[in-house]
Amino acid sequence: MDLPVMPPVKPMLARLADEIPAGMHYEAKWDGFRAIVFRDGDEVDIGSRTGKSLTRYFPELADGLRARLPERCVMDGEIVIALAGRLDFDALTERIHPADSRVRLLAERTPASFVAFDLLALGDDSLLDAPLSERRAALEEALRGTHQPVFLAPATDDIQVARRWYEQYEGAGLDGIVAKRLDQPYRPDQRVMVKIKHERTADCVVAGLRHHKTGPVVGSLLLGLYDDAGALHHVGVCGAFPMRRRAELMEELAPLVTDSVEGHPWEDWAREEAHETHRMPGGPSRWTGKKDLSWVPLAPERVCEVAYEHMQGDRFRHTTQFRRWRPDREPRSCTYAQLQEPVHYDLSEVLTAHPHRP
Repeated sequence: MDLPVMPPVKPMLARLADEIPAGMHYEAKWDGFRAIVFRDGDEVDIGSRTGKSLTRYFPELADGLRARLPERCVMDGEIVIALAGRLDFDALTERIHPADSRVRLLAERTPASFVAFDLLALGDDSLLDAPLSERRAALEEALRGTHQPVFLAPATDDIQVARRWYEQYEGAGLDGIVAKRLDQPYRPDQRVMVKIKHERTADCVVAGLRHHKTGPVVGSLLLGLYDDAGALHHVGVCGAFPMRRRAELMEELAPLVTDSVEGHPWEDWAREEAHETHRMPGGPSRWTGKKDLSWVPLAPERVCEVAYEHMQGDRFRHTTQFRRWRPDREPRSCTYAQLQEPVHYDLSEVLTAHPHRP
């Protein structure tokens, strides 16, 4: 491979903002694996945001990139998998598997797509120092008429359109808006873009904790919600606390620490088969490897309010943010029914949208 921009390249990043800023270039924020794709003839490399290659995990996508991309190019975008008309991040994570046979089976069952939103090189020319306005125009020309598995990310310079996308596209599994300056060159590993993400709140039962890596203070709180049958499911964690607060939380929760997991709603957490019907902490995962998954059980008597972005199935997609204790709430009242669900929006409408220009 001999390209004007060679791997590895870390992608350009974004900082978080509360509102969509005016006077910028807007795109939807995709919930997938960020990837920079390098193609030089038959050679294709799919680089992750850390620089490691993802190519072996997406063989069907590598074939599609050879068929759809220009002969020699470098593109920034997102690998996504769509199921039932919306993005499915769990299906995407299943692809990171050590067995080649498993990867190829999933490639047939749940094929991936690549949504391109930036062009770093084309032919013999590096576009890293070109403004976004020029890179975007070249990207649109390079992907004119493209189709599955390569898509051009919809974009607009109209803030009203961006606001409409922010509300509509969440129903297809997207999680916000990214804003970029049209005069901005591509700057790897720098937070020069702006992202605006959805945030909601939920009241959850605190049913366990994990110690911090530095010692016996709170590393994260284990959160639960009750289903209609009365079972408490582990739905995620919150763990972004200052060190002083971690120690304070350990003291606050000490009266709830139980000597044994027996009788706890998650007492079967160590049995792999139990996770098939009941979501509990410590579930088997190839991501965790030999990591210590042990946790400290707490009597499920306290409720806290947390902020979350969106759900992935029956759990929080990302780590939540602790907001406050809710002594006025009964743990049994913390059910899935309180969670807000976005209005469904068919992902195909997003992937086939044409660029919007004022």
